[in-house]
Amino acid sequence: MCGRRKLRYVDFRDSICGELRRNREGLTWNQLKERLDLPYRTPCGEWVGRMEKENGLVRAPGPGRGYIWRILDGG
Repeated sequence: MCGRRKLRYVDFRDSICGELRRNREGLTWNQLKERLDLPYRTPCGEWVGRMEKENGLVRAPGPGRGYIWRILDGG
């Protein structure tokens, strides 16, 4: 399990995917973390990889150093 606070993968996935579906233009990790009150400083790479494969998560360079997270249609 990633992180210190016990957050299950499915809860992490569902909260992030739901927020990204409501914000189709995408959000940065910091925006997601703040909006969803996530306990992680950085996202768990294993979980992000699963979401990319299973849910159509894509991350692309955004302004500055951050990446914009989006869910592709159908994900």
